[in-house]
Amino acid sequence: MLSQANGWTLLRWTLVLSTCAAVPASAQSADRIWGRVHTTEGEVHTGFIRWDETAASWADILEARKELPEENYFAWLEAHDRERATRTIELRGYRITWDEVDPDFPMEVLSGVRFGHLDSLVVLDGEHAELTLRSGTRLRLEPRGGSRGNSSPDVHIEVPGETEVEVEWDEMARVAFSAPPATALPAARRLYGTTVDRDGRRFTGYLAWDQDEILESDVLDGRETRRPSERQVRFERIRSLTAVNRGTRVELRDGGALNLEGSNDVDRRNRGVRIADPGLGVVVVPWERLLEVRFHEAPETAGEGDRPGGQSAETPGDRGRFDGGRLLAGTVVTREGEEVQGELRWDADEAGSWEILNGEAEGIEYDIEFGFIRRIVPGEEDGAAVTLADGRRLALDGARDVSSDNKGVMVASPEDSGMRDGRQGWRLIPWDDIREVRFDPGPAAPGGSEGP
Repeated sequence: MLSQANGWTLLRWTLVLSTCAAVPASAQSADRIWGRVHTTEGEVHTGFIRWDETAASWADILEARKELPEENYFAWLEAHDRERATRTIELRGYRITWDEVDPDFPMEVLSGVRFGHLDSLVVLDGEHAELTLRSGTRLRLEPRGGSRGNSSPDVHIEVPGETEVEVEWDEMARVAFSAPPATALPAARRLYGTTVDRDGRRFTGYLAWDQDEILESDVLDGRETRRPSERQVRFERIRSLTAVNRGTRVELRDGGALNLEGSNDVDRRNRGVRIADPGLGVVVVPWERLLEVRFHEAPETAGEGDRPGGQSAETPGDRGRFDGGRLLAGTVVTREGEEVQGELRWDADEAGSWEILNGEAEGIEYDIEFGFIRRIVPGEEDGAAVTLADGRRLALDGARDVSSDNKGVMVASPEDSGMRDGRQGWRLIPWDDIREVRFDPGPAAPGGSEGP
């Protein structure tokens, strides 16, 4: 039988432990994708979602392809003062004529949207899905899966208190996304930390080592350098990873260290580190540019007083930081000094703040959400200078979005009289004629995070 003193001590420790346990539950779950997955057989699985190998947090990108609507193409043709291309052949006395798409305007392009913007996803067929954003906007996309984006995705649902369920794409009917319950605790946290490249640049956010290990329960494989023993180390045990010689130095949280080589997790076959930065988009640091990765916890809050009434702000990857986006709008300044304001289509296809600008800088790949971009200035020959809402400036090149291959910026301004048939008129401003583009911030833009 416990004495009264021991009883009070036990009670105090019980209260302390229960309080400590409650904090990680909220912090671990707020940034994780949660939803109800409906299958074609009528089953419903509700829980934490790992989308294929690549995504488990709201800040991650659902990678996809999209077919551009014909109206975009026809508006681009008219704005570019081009005639619709046709081709004719004669076969056994019959003449066959059809329209050909101008080779300067591809009708299918890479696309993506961060999971935090999604309200639901409905599978339409073997490849396509209709995505409804939290703003009500609907998109028809072809989601791609795998760390190389070359297959249809599948999902793993971690149902609290039950066994994990895998649902393949052809078994999926619908996914309804929502914030996880405050009491739900995932079995493993999303990897978070800071990546340093060989030039000293730092990128902080949700990490994907080798572009597919994304949870603390995932395993790092390798062979010890000085002995022929194979090692498998769970990421929850790892403090940091440093690229050295032909392998990787692994520093453990308990103070130990390992030098590993001999697998694509830890040598030059590694595909690099992907960082989902809540205030930017996604950055990929390839292996040859990688210096070090340091794992640490995501900030629990962004500080007191950031929300009305002095409430604590959300965690960096909290779903509340994503609003579903808006149509792009802003001002295009031509090299002649003319300023044209209105709704924008960047590269004649990106029309929403949820969409992604692609580019590279000194070997680092950037996928930047348009909602965080405030200014783009094309270079004299190629590339572009991009200024973000948090003040970061990037000199990008290496992609169509920021090169002379850009199809130009289309603007629909209130002053335009429209097309002859009454449809909205678009003015195309070619890439070579653009001095700068300033993007309107718009209401309720997704929240940012501290820059690297």
